[in-house]
Amino acid sequence: MGAKVRRAKSPTTRSGSPGSGQAKTSSTMNTTEVMRRNIPQSQDSSSEAAAASLMARESFSLDNDPSPKDRDGSSHGFFDLPRQDRRNFGLLVLLYFLQGIPLGLATGSVPFLLKNHMSYGEIGIFSLASYPYSLKLFWSPVVDAVWSPKVGRRKSWILPIQLLSGIGMLWLGSEVEALMATTGKPGGPTVWGFTGWWFFLVLMCATQDIAVDGWALTLLSPANISYASTAQTVGLTAGQFMSYTVFLAFNSPDFANRWIRPIPLDHGVMSLGGYLTFWGWSYILVTLGLFLFKREERTKNEDGIFDVYSSMWKILNLKNIQTIIVVHLIAKIGFQANDAVTSLKLLDKGFGTSNMALTVLIDFPFEIGLGYYAGKWSQQFTPMRLWSWGFAGRLVAALVAQFTVSVFPASGTVTPTYLLMVILQHVFSTFTNTIMFVAVSAFHAKIADPTIGGTYMTLLATVCNLGGTFPRFFILRLVDYFTSATCLPNNLDNLTAAQREKIALAGAPLIKEPFSCAVQADKETCLAGGGICEMQRDGYHVVNILCVAIGVVTFVLYIRPKVLQLQALPLRAWRLASGSPVKH
Repeated sequence: MGAKVRRAKSPTTRSGSPGSGQAKTSSTMNTTEVMRRNIPQSQDSSSEAAAASLMARESFSLDNDPSPKDRDGSSHGFFDLPRQDRRNFGLLVLLYFLQGIPLGLATGSVPFLLKNHMSYGEIGIFSLASYPYSLKLFWSPVVDAVWSPKVGRRKSWILPIQLLSGIGMLWLGSEVEALMATTGKPGGPTVWGFTGWWFFLVLMCATQDIAVDGWALTLLSPANISYASTAQTVGLTAGQFMSYTVFLAFNSPDFANRWIRPIPLDHGVMSLGGYLTFWGWSYILVTLGLFLFKREERTKNEDGIFDVYSSMWKILNLKNIQTIIVVHLIAKIGFQANDAVTSLKLLDKGFGTSNMALTVLIDFPFEIGLGYYAGKWSQQFTPMRLWSWGFAGRLVAALVAQFTVSVFPASGTVTPTYLLMVILQHVFSTFTNTIMFVAVSAFHAKIADPTIGGTYMTLLATVCNLGGTFPRFFILRLVDYFTSATCLPNNLDNLTAAQREKIALAGAPLIKEPFSCAVQADKETCLAGGGICEMQRDGYHVVNILCVAIGVVTFVLYIRPKVLQLQALPLRAWRLASGSPVKH
């Protein structure tokens, strides 16, 4: 049954625990969680026969974790693979890469670009666009079971999904600039309508991902199935890197004026509309090539939809699973303000998208290298003890990030020293996040019932992902709620000729009375009318301290004792009882 349902992935790929076979994607400074929480393990659900063979061994015990050698006897190098496997590996990389393009935009670049047009609360609404990747567990059995024999089990979903994605990106590419400028404004579309288009694209990517994960099990030969995880890592990482770091840099006027063109201009060398249009056509061309040139082997259904849903329900009734679900749902509250707001706050203060792209670019090799060491440590220490250390470090990272924001240069000019400080803060935050991810991945791999590994792992990954996704909407709205700022009229004598001309061209009325400018729309009105938006209380600092306090209290009183207690349980405590609905 494990091969029937694919686990939910997040759009960031990271180095996972060597023993766990997991991979993960990281795309943004403030939205890495969407990409970190749900990357599957491609070989842990090969078949019931493999699981039965393992459990039939005389040395097998539910009180011991099978060694990596028992799980996977294959150790082929890539260039030793059969030619057909190498070709199919390239196809998987391409399909995962295409998924990373809209995901990198929806969870990375677009929120940064929206900061110039929307309040934190409105960006919180936009964050809902990433939810399909966190919830695809609920319709993955349908994608596995409903298909056309004439087209192929996986192509029945991949072809129409990619075609719809391409058409959606073409339409959005022609309208996105105007939508971003007018969303939330009088006469313009609502933020919910704008979010809906990105929700649609992420929904298409999430559904395609289910089909591609399933296809990977038959595209590669059984001995080399572990390369599906490598293809996912390479493809998703490259796609999100392209749509976040590369796009953000080339979209930035500062980056283009400094490094690319001799004559400064007020726009970058790449627009969001043009980028979406290019990849929309690329989606359609790849879909056409897949339809014409790639044949899919005939397959048949092994498990019904209701069998999978029944397994999910049985797992949910396990007492220990209910405990780990509670832990996952509250564990990431402590660092939500750092993950969701820090990068946006830096941009708000004038850090610049070019510096942000440079920060992520420099962090990328550190992320891969430090992920390797985190994987080694997960073998030397018990997983949830290592996870607890990462948790504490991540709380510290949230406070370090707040300090970094608070000492932003008063002149508004980003100095080399301050840029280095932001980079070091980001590397530290990423490292602690990686430790937590690798450790919890190893723990999930250890406790999952091998007879229903796919369903078990999907459920654990989905809950872990939701723990980092659902609080973001509320955190961003709380930042606006706790922010206090007043627009003060400016003395006309203090305005320069250029400022007066700008006000006249904007057609904005001069600010004559004080009013609140805590949200972005009011701040824009204030500045356009020549006013000064003076902040009395920054909601980011209030919310971050509140989150860290909640994190410390829950960690000391509940989370740490519970995870160490759960880790000490024998593996039989996580298994379904044979012939009965559940086992507590």
